[in-house]
Amino acid sequence: MSRTDRLEPGQAERLLREREKDWRKALRRELPIQKRMAIERQPMPEQEPGVRVRNFKEVNLGYTLELARVEARRCLDCGQPGCVAGCPVAIDIPTFIKYIEAGELEKALEKIRETNGLPAICGRVCPQEVQCEKDCNLVRAGKAPVAIGHLERFVADYLCLREGTGAGISASPEVTRRPEKIAVVGSGPGGLTAAADLARLGYRVTVFEALHLPGGVLAYGIPEFRLPREILQSEINFIKALGVEIKTNFIVGRTASLEDLRQDGYRAFFLGTGAGLPSFMNIPGENLLGVYSANEYLTRVNLMKGFRFPEFDTPVPRARRAAVIGGGNVAMDAVRTALRLGAEQATIFYRRSRAEMPARVEEVKHAEEEGIVFNFLTVPVRFLGNDRGQLQGMVLQRLALGEPDSSGRPRPVPIPGSEFEVEVDLAVVAIGQSPNPLLIKQLPGLKLGRWGNVEVDSQTMATSLPGIYAGGDAVRGGATVILAMGDGRRAARAIDEFLRRE
Repeated sequence: MSRTDRLEPGQAERLLREREKDWRKALRRELPIQKRMAIERQPMPEQEPGVRVRNFKEVNLGYTLELARVEARRCLDCGQPGCVAGCPVAIDIPTFIKYIEAGELEKALEKIRETNGLPAICGRVCPQEVQCEKDCNLVRAGKAPVAIGHLERFVADYLCLREGTGAGISASPEVTRRPEKIAVVGSGPGGLTAAADLARLGYRVTVFEALHLPGGVLAYGIPEFRLPREILQSEINFIKALGVEIKTNFIVGRTASLEDLRQDGYRAFFLGTGAGLPSFMNIPGENLLGVYSANEYLTRVNLMKGFRFPEFDTPVPRARRAAVIGGGNVAMDAVRTALRLGAEQATIFYRRSRAEMPARVEEVKHAEEEGIVFNFLTVPVRFLGNDRGQLQGMVLQRLALGEPDSSGRPRPVPIPGSEFEVEVDLAVVAIGQSPNPLLIKQLPGLKLGRWGNVEVDSQTMATSLPGIYAGGDAVRGGATVILAMGDGRRAARAIDEFLRRE
């Protein structure tokens, strides 16, 4: 029997906290702050641009153990860590990084997974530079922030893949099992997070996914060169290990209604149905062959393995000159995909300047390294086709930046007489998307916003209907993975409170 087993309730936890303080003090003494601040940020190893444009393998290769421990030593273990406040799921960032520095990788992953069930994914696709890393106290000292995202990715990969441990740390927490059944509609990041948190609380959770593979936007919207499918599957395995059941090919609203599920005993619902309704420009020629929404184009390539045609029977056009309209991460994914599929030239057309682009800095950097052409302050006004209805060009208009609009960014203003024509045989429209209306339009009394998004209480994610909660892109429109996960966490806590009150 260990010493902690003989202690009164509460004493064991206090003792463990004191032990944690002791080893952290020892780490601080081992390397003073001045020496920590002198360590340069460790760059992420990458595939060379000339090599990666010919494959769909991951661009970022990940830290080695040695690089990770050096980067971890840059963390100052601040008394008031700004990084935690900047994280939408409130990971205890300094503690998991100190565990890496000490070589305690399993404890590092355990600490992350207290609040984040998808660390290998978040470490790859979350915009840490405008969230946790932006608030790193090193930035105030004029230094580069700790590479929090790279370290999060490292520890998840190291344990889940390199050591062959599958889902990683044991995912069977000792909780009191509850009888209530909860339905999660959609297996994107918000739905998976809500499901994981509710399973940890002891509930019987089923996730209903319309497509044949789980993952939502993680599966159909993000290319393999940013998020390999084996990584996504590993994270989903962890969610399943918590006791979550995932039913694919199940369209809530078609296969069964929400009321049918209620009759089957489900007591609460989380709607994570995403933003699968693409936005178009409504300009002449948009129905020509060769003009795609980003949703369709990326789904064909990512979820249906179009890049491996004819091995997988999902043909995707191999363009000679590809054009992508938009400036966000989806646009970057689409244009870099087109390049990998053999385009001689792949171009971004964006209606504002580079300074206003919403895409991640890293994605823009990678695109530029790969030879993507950026054409700013331009917008298509019509698509041109041949007599067979196939796209062969675009007419664009040049713009100037005017006064700020409702987003706070300068409004693009057309310049009269500035139209010009370019030759293209593939155009991908990546200007945003709206919430999937299939289910939400079938729920009388569900309050919707101006753009068809589900309106919720921002603290609880409760909708206008009792027992129904929502989050992610169904609420926000196109947003980030980590914001959807934050929604899922808030909803899980609120659902638990709701069912306990009942």
